[in-house]
Amino acid sequence: MKPLYKAPFRKFVKKQPRAFQLVIEDEVEKISTTPALGTTKKGDLAQFQVHKFLHRGQEYLMAYRWEVNVLIFYMIGSHENFYRDLKRYVKEVR
Repeated sequence: MKPLYKAPFRKFVKKQPRAFQLVIEDEVEKISTTPALGTTKKGDLAQFQVHKFLHRGQEYLMAYRWEVNVLIFYMIGSHENFYRDLKRYVKEVR
């Protein structure tokens, strides 16, 4: 499955140290092989799945959805304000 990265995802990854970028790359690879890995959200974010992972004791969330032959990664970040920011981004894009 071919991954596609939205701007908030790319910006977050670009600002991170190389070691963390490699961890994110590994998590993207896990999701690419098993797209049902994350939990499906409800309500306003029903079209998204969110995968949670730990890095150095900090929990990070990765929002994505899959369409025909494309896995779209929307956002990644810590739990604080993650869902609020994701809703805001989706509202702006539409």
